[in-house]
Amino acid sequence: MAAATANTTFPKPFPLTSSFKSSIPISKSTLPFSTSPQEPTPSLAFHVSSSLSQPGSNPRSAAAATTVIPITAPSQDFVSRYAPDEPRKGADILVEALEREGVKDVFAYPGGASMEIHQALTRSKIIRNVLPRHEQGGVFAAEGYARSSGLPGVCIATSGPGATNLVSGLADALLDSIPIVAITGQVPRRMIGTDAFQETPIVEVTRSITKHNYLVLDVDDIPRVVSEAFFLATSGRPGPVLIDVPKDIQQQLAVPKWNQPIRLPGYVSRLPKAPGEAHLEQIVRLISESKKPVLYVGGGCLNSSEELRRFVELTGIPVASTLMGLGTFPSSDELSLQMLGMHGTVYANYAVDKSDLLLAFGVRFDDRVTGKLEAFASRAKIVHIDIDSAEIGKNKQPHVSVCSDVKLALQGINRILESTGANLKLDYSAWRQELNEQKLKYPLSYKTFGEAIPPQYAIQVLDELTGGDAIISTGVGQHQMWAAQFYKYRKPRQWLTSGGLGAMGFGLPAAIGAAVANPGAVVVDIDGDGSFIMNVQELATIRVENLPVKILLLNNQHLGMVVQWEDRFYKANRAHTYLGDPANESEIFPNMSKFAEACGIPAVRVTRKEDLRAAIQTMLDTPGPYLLDVIVPHQEHVLPMIPSGGAFNDMITEGDGRTQH
Repeated sequence: MAAATANTTFPKPFPLTSSFKSSIPISKSTLPFSTSPQEPTPSLAFHVSSSLSQPGSNPRSAAAATTVIPITAPSQDFVSRYAPDEPRKGADILVEALEREGVKDVFAYPGGASMEIHQALTRSKIIRNVLPRHEQGGVFAAEGYARSSGLPGVCIATSGPGATNLVSGLADALLDSIPIVAITGQVPRRMIGTDAFQETPIVEVTRSITKHNYLVLDVDDIPRVVSEAFFLATSGRPGPVLIDVPKDIQQQLAVPKWNQPIRLPGYVSRLPKAPGEAHLEQIVRLISESKKPVLYVGGGCLNSSEELRRFVELTGIPVASTLMGLGTFPSSDELSLQMLGMHGTVYANYAVDKSDLLLAFGVRFDDRVTGKLEAFASRAKIVHIDIDSAEIGKNKQPHVSVCSDVKLALQGINRILESTGANLKLDYSAWRQELNEQKLKYPLSYKTFGEAIPPQYAIQVLDELTGGDAIISTGVGQHQMWAAQFYKYRKPRQWLTSGGLGAMGFGLPAAIGAAVANPGAVVVDIDGDGSFIMNVQELATIRVENLPVKILLLNNQHLGMVVQWEDRFYKANRAHTYLGDPANESEIFPNMSKFAEACGIPAVRVTRKEDLRAAIQTMLDTPGPYLLDVIVPHQEHVLPMIPSGGAFNDMITEGDGRTQH
């Protein structure tokens, strides 16, 4: 625990310096201020038996998770800018600690309490700062970076309002299990608790929306705290970690000790172990006994795509994906049922409803998937594999559960299947034929009205012209669901969306993060006019950084998803969901192209279906960023739809805002 020096007194201290979201016990020295100098802790080593390595993730964290901790000498080729015994500022120690974690890019917006960190960043030859125009843009960009690369994203903000502007992004990262390290400046230690200018107790504010957080009160703790933060963010179930650094700590001179051991014995002891062979054999036995099995896969499978594909190859079991799991299994594969849940396909929801075995891998039985819990997979035995023990049995009680990394569990199951597969004689052809009939009977579809552009068609054309290979980010609303339904994702980390939190304004900054992490990739923000305008200022970042982000803006002048609910459940009474100018409804307002032009980004509006394909091709062919403003009708509804709290039998497949409900 970070502690202050003995001779400093502080009014109104924060009660705790760090916190876990989970029930893992906090170290016994939880008070932020000690009355005697903190004794150095001898180097301890904790063995971790589960292998939590992740493709594309930080190699240091993977190694730590499979061997021992003390942590981490830097890579042998790391060369410090400083002599070993040369004092340097705490801010320089912080920046070098990031360098030693392999950080190459950060999204940092400066302020009074974080100026020292920014000054130190200018001295780094390794780390590039991509300057957002709002701290929320910075944390969403860090998420886009992490979601698209598998590496932890890093954002930095100042104290007070800068720190509180990170809150939505931290909550989003926690709900979607995204590895983020957020660093905030804080007022000097002597001023903590005095209601100083731009002071907020950000550790307290974010306690329940971070995996862990720190208030650093001793400059000597910086190397250990940063190592712990990256280890926590990337191990087990990933999540956001916040480090709050007072300004006087940033300014204090010190000689860093880089090989400090991590002090997380409770957390490390609770990391999931390798799955037991008996449990895996039991799962294989259930598979062999079932007639109508279905896979229900989520974001927990993003690092297990190869193992999942091999499992499907060995068994022939069809795959339904959550919103977060899109891309873990190719959407165009004949065994893909695409997305299940509230706006999932009829056949995916049919498969779960009729199944006799539900293989739930890396999922949390979210309400937008299950609807009415008692009716969800009510005929099925349920196998739940998840890395987070808190998720097992939280919403739906499984018949067999394994708390483990899905990757390890699938590797073990595949080994058993490969050795005994010939004897099992798995044959689900009748079940697959039944589901294929549902696919033919209830395909994803839409209607066209005159020259109007169906939003679903726009996404279909984008899918065709990009070959299904683009990285797609979205805001939240109807366009998000259509992007999930009509773009055919081929691989993991192509699909970046705010799932659990549903944060509007996510799409544009997330695309920035993806473009930074994946230079040369085609990155498209499929956005709605409501979401887009919430972080429209990030167009400036895109232009200054010359990031080739393409924006396909589905502009219907309304908050489309809320309008859909008004149509269905509130007799189409419009309650502040029109985003245009009520005094001039015949004109498109605001003119989104003007925002782009103000930032030197080419922009075109398209209103007719016959012009759309050429317009999208021009967008893709134009070097650098581009905004395509696609005007679509606001009467469209996202279908299918299972009303909130409903069951499969309540599914809506017909109608839109042109008809009464």
